[in-house]
Formats: sequence, structure tokens, C-alpha cells
Amino acid sequence: MTSRRAFLGAVAAAPLLAATPAWAGTVRDTAASGVDASAGPADFARLRAKAAELITGGDLDPRDPAFAAPLARLDATALAHRASMNLAPGRTHLWPDLPLTGVSGDIATSHQRLRALATAWASRGSALYADETLAAQIIGGLDLLYERAYNEGKRETGNWWHWEIGAPRALMDTCVLMHDAVDAGRRAAWIRAVDRFCPNPDRRTNLTNFAETGANRADKALIVALRGIVGESADKIALARDGLSDRRDAGKHTLFGYVTSGDGYYADGSFVQHDVVAYTGSYGVVLLQSVSAILGLLGGSAWQVDDPAVRVVLDAVERTYAPWIHDGLMMDSVRGRAVSRQFSQDHDAGRDTVDAILRLAAGAGEPYAARFRELAKGWIARGRFLAGADVAATARAVAVLADDAVAPAPRPSGHHVFADMDRVVHRRPGWSYAISLSSRRIAMYECGNGENYRAWYQGDGATYLYLDAGHYSDGYWPTVDSHRLAGTTVDTRPRDPAVSSGGTGTFRPKNAWAGGATADGYGVAALDLTAAGTTLTARKTWVCLDDAVVCLGAGITSADGRVIETVVENRRTSAPLTTGDGWAHLEGVAGYVFPAGHRPRSLTERRADTWRSINDGASTQGTDATVTCDYTTLWLDHGISPSGADYAWIMLPGATPDRTRDFDRAEILANTATVQAVRAHGRSAGGGELFAATFWAAGEAGGVSASTPCAVLVRRAAGRLTVAVSDPGRTVAAVTLVLSHPAHALVRADDTVSVTTGERPSVIVDLAGSRGRSHTAVLAVGRKG
Repeated sequence: MTSRRAFLGAVAAAPLLAATPAWAGTVRDTAASGVDASAGPADFARLRAKAAELITGGDLDPRDPAFAAPLARLDATALAHRASMNLAPGRTHLWPDLPLTGVSGDIATSHQRLRALATAWASRGSALYADETLAAQIIGGLDLLYERAYNEGKRETGNWWHWEIGAPRALMDTCVLMHDAVDAGRRAAWIRAVDRFCPNPDRRTNLTNFAETGANRADKALIVALRGIVGESADKIALARDGLSDRRDAGKHTLFGYVTSGDGYYADGSFVQHDVVAYTGSYGVVLLQSVSAILGLLGGSAWQVDDPAVRVVLDAVERTYAPWIHDGLMMDSVRGRAVSRQFSQDHDAGRDTVDAILRLAAGAGEPYAARFRELAKGWIARGRFLAGADVAATARAVAVLADDAVAPAPRPSGHHVFADMDRVVHRRPGWSYAISLSSRRIAMYECGNGENYRAWYQGDGATYLYLDAGHYSDGYWPTVDSHRLAGTTVDTRPRDPAVSSGGTGTFRPKNAWAGGATADGYGVAALDLTAAGTTLTARKTWVCLDDAVVCLGAGITSADGRVIETVVENRRTSAPLTTGDGWAHLEGVAGYVFPAGHRPRSLTERRADTWRSINDGASTQGTDATVTCDYTTLWLDHGISPSGADYAWIMLPGATPDRTRDFDRAEILANTATVQAVRAHGRSAGGGELFAATFWAAGEAGGVSASTPCAVLVRRAAGRLTVAVSDPGRTVAAVTLVLSHPAHALVRADDTVSVTTGERPSVIVDLAGSRGRSHTAVLAVGRKG
């Protein structure tokens, strides 16, 4: 099965761009076409050779043991497609499972399978390399598709993506690979089909004046560039290049800029697609792949990308993507409905991201290039990159691993609040922890096109604990009890499959509050839960420390006559669970401390299901093979129609039973619907003291008071008092904090923060228009003099 978003591999070891970034110049004037009039057949031939290297890896030594596995995977796929291909006279389809009866996915997938065959035909070391009979079969297959399914006279039916991106991308790739084996007449006909459905990067073909954005614009720009290369059209290549910067609409939808709504990169590192979905790890990856491919293809040519704002994409490597990559995998919290794709799981998305970053490193110049290679080397060494990489990606990975001048970047520490996509991620060398929130700005989940049927609670405070590289891979999504995702507070009602009335659909709650504050690598996050389709409401807070996460819930109320639960953990494991008085320990996972008398319930079970049950999409469907996994679930039962219920637990990733039982470094100061607050010290706070609170209303806790709703983090360490404040609800103009520790001097502060020092320092923060970001100040502690 070819993934819907299957990307061709990487350029071989040769640099893609000059040492000086091509984008250091000025944007060309498209009114003057921006095309070097001297460009001729040799220039197009060089571009075709580059494009072929993107797919095959170029002139590599197939005897090198590093390429044995990727070549074997390529051959296995191609030989299976060839064996099942319909070659009968008078045929009406190419594969029995793709009958070409008008289903758009059948058309796109047929083209993608022919591309896989063409890739094997063009790859040195493949069992099908230069097979003349296969070449004739591929060309005959393309003839059939053009005649019956995909030509300039057809109208779009079904999913627009298959017509405008999926099929033309695969078709142009195949034309690149087989250029010298295909006569000019055939190429011209196939190009006419591409011109019909993807004439430019700027507009959706099946809609009137619908501007393309984000990943779709990037995909289309690459298709148009390949179409220009195959058809030797200078104007088309220029159109592709200028589509990245959206020269047509004066940069309104440029991929090299920050947006404040809708699709694209945000200044805080968020990436959104489909207007309201956190999509760094799916559509964001596709954008990065396509942009890096275009930069590589056109670098050094007459159509070189030279928009200086392309640095937005380079900065996004560490600002947008790196926080979500754990040992080479892309965290599911930012993959949207793609979590339901059997053939595009977290490691696949991570591999695509790392590969694109290595392509960027080849021509980005410093300081980007060295840092990109260091990051990539660390991810590749710790992850599963080589287990699924194609030949070209393997070449790049092997090269960076063998480069002694590149030191692998270690696992990071830090805390990131992506306020513009309602996501939070906490990183420590031994573990990572992600929190998926939602609001009236960002969807709880996306489903549709036959994907993500059990998405109900993916944005309701679902949490993801990463300790290893396999937990959320290896069958998690088809087998986990999706009514009980870790971190969520849920109504135990039965749920029908999540579907959309047409195409894909997003579902947003009514709450405004989702987000948090961060400073010094620590953070507090909160969600004002307003559950969809029920009366359930709750106020949820997480405080993320060095060795623990404190989880609080208050004001849990429902009037629907059903049991309400909060899920502490739902882990794919067969390890033993040990419980004691006020604590529990799951071997190899974490310890859980339950203060205030909360007693969890537990369930150990074996669950079985299929990937097809959560995804039967036309081009992404899973198989019917049964997947079986063991699970241990911990949850708190709030009873039927609770009013003002609460919960509290402290999770200790990787802790031993003894450390769990003896843990005393975090104190819950308040846990009500008005304020939730925690104080931590010692090892949990890096040797200092930390106060974190969600003030849902004006109030006081632990000696700290707030005049209006806000999220607050105060850390005292090494003679400094660091204060961070945010407005996750985006409803407050200003807040005044009064602190509990003396401070005699202001060290530094954001221009939105003013401080009065003294025995009880006051901090006034201008929150208006700050989009949920953290405002910080650093004070010198102690008494003056």
C-alpha cells in the first residue's frame, strides 16, 4: 500500500545549494518573467537528472551493505505490484482492488503504484533495473489511465486531493524517471492532464478563486516545477518558484512568512492546516518535504529560489519541528487524523521530517547547516530511521552518521507552549510529555475521508508520555480504548464513529481557555474543558517539573445521568502494576502518587482490532489483519452526574516503586474551580523552588495573588526570581501579581512587564493582544543592601 503522502526520497550526497544561501538576494520580478532567456535543453536535462536523484538516490554503489535493506524493500513493493498487475487484453483497470470505476482514490493509487514500478526500473541495484518489459508495462499502464481515468477532458469526482495532488505528483515523478523511454507525444498528453488539474500552485482547481495555503500550496508548487522540467517550460518552473512566495497575490499566502490565523507557520512555532487543526507532524511535514525538494531542484539554476524570507522555513526546523521529534519519531499530538494511518505512523513522519532537514542542511549555510546535521545525527542514531528509509534517504543518513566532524545532538530539555495551536510539550533527557488541548480557536480533532473514526477525545487534554520509541507505534491506535485516552476527563457514554458529512471535518468546543505559561524550561498548562455533546465541564491543570508532572482537576460537573471518569494512564504494556497506600507503580513506565485520598481503579486487559477499523480511506486504509496488544489502565471514578468533583495525582516518569512511595517534592496548594496551584522544590525544580498556578479568577494561593485570570509560573533559584505570566483565554487586558518572596532589583523584563521590587514585589503585565504567549521578568532576590 502506498501512503497517500508518500514522498520520494532525498537528493544524494551532493550539495543541493551553494554554500552561500540562494535566498540571500532579492525576489525576482515576475512581471519580467524571472527566467534566464539563455536557459536551454541542457538546463532542463540537468534539472531532470536532479529530479531523478530525488527519487532513486543517483549513482550509488548497490553493493554497499548499507543499501541492501532499502533495495530489498523497494524490490518487494515493486515485484508485488508487478505480479498483481492486470495485463489482459481489453483490460479496464490495472489492479483488481483499484477498478477505475470513478473512485478518485483508485486513480491516484494506480498512478502511485506505477511510480513505484518506475522507481525500481530506474534504480541501480534493483532486481527490475532497466527491465525493458517492465518499461513497456508501465507505459502501457499510463496509457490506460490517460484513456480511461485521468485526462484533460475529465471532471473531478470524489476527493479533490487525488486529482490535483496525488495523481499528478506520481505521474510527473514517473515521467522524470522514464523520460528517455517515453515518446514526446505521450509526454505531451500526460502533461495536458496535469495542466488540467494542477495548472498552478496558487488556486484549487475545482473551486472558484480558492487560494491554496500551507502544505497544499507546497505540494502543488513541486508538481508544477516537475511539470515544467518534464515539459521544458521555463514559465512553468518560474510559476512554481513564485508560488512559494505567492507572487500572484502579493505574498498573502506565502510559505515564507508567519500567519496570525488560518494555515501556515505562526511566530510562536505553531503550524496549522485546515484553518483550525494542529498539524506540525502531518501537513507541516509535507510542506517541509516539498519546499526542501524545490530548493534543491532549483538551486543554482536560472529559477533559483531567492526570496530572503525563506529563512522562516529554516528557523522552523528548531522552532516548529524539533520540539516534537522524540528519538526520530514525530509525536502523535500534532499529527491529527494521520494517527490512524497504518502505513504512515510516527516513525514514518519523523523519518520524512529528518530527511527533509538533512536536505535543507545541504544548502542552508551557517549557522543552520551544522545545527541541522547535529540534530539529525542524534535522531537517526537513537531512532528507527534506517529501518524504513529508502535508498536516497539511507545515503544521506549513512553519510551524516559517518561524519566524525558532526556531534550528535543529545535529547533536549525544555518546555514549549504552542499557544496558537493549543499544544504543549515538555522535554527531559529521559522522557517527553505532550498535552493536546482545544478551544474555540483549535479543533478537538479532525476526521473524515474514512480516517480517524475514534478521534473523540484526542484534544480533550489527552497526554502522551514518551519513554521509548515504540509505545504509540506497534499497534497502539487500533487497539487502545479510545474512550479512555490518558489525561482526559470523559462522559462514559457510547460513541458512534467520528465522521464528517463531506471530506474532512473539524470539531471545536466552546471554551476559550487552553494554554499555559513557561519559564526556565518548566511550565504550567490548563484546559477549561467543555465537552462536546454533553453537559460535562471541568478545569484541568498540569505542572511540568524535572522529574514529575502534577495533574489537577476541579469543578468536574455533569448533569446527564452518566458516570464521569478521569483517565490517569492507558498504557500499552504487560508489565506488572503495584499499588500501595496513596500510590501506584507501573513497571518500566512511571510511578503515580495520589494525595488527598484519591484511589484509582485499574484494568489489565488484552485488546485486539484492525487498522481498517479506524481508517478505511480510499488511499490510506489499513489492513484487516488483527493486531493484539496488552494494556494497563488507571482511572478515577467521579460517579454519576458529579457536581464540583476533583482529582489530583503526580506522575513520576521512570520512577522506581521506592521513589514513588517516598516522593515529597511537590505540594498541592490549591485545587478548586477558582485556582489550582502547586509548589515544588529540590530535584523536581532543578535545585530551586517553583510555584505554578492557574488562576481561573482573581485569587490567591501560596502567598501569590493575581488580580485577574492568568497562568503563572514563579521559579526561585541561584539568587534569581523568574516570573512568567500568560492569558490562555485571551480575554484579559492586564494582570497584577503580588509575589511572596522579596526582590531588591529588576534584572530584566519583557517590554510588556513592569515591576515594583520590595518585600512583596508586584508585577504588572500587559496581556492585551498577546495571543496566549508568556511574558517574563527576572528579579534579584533577597533584601536590598
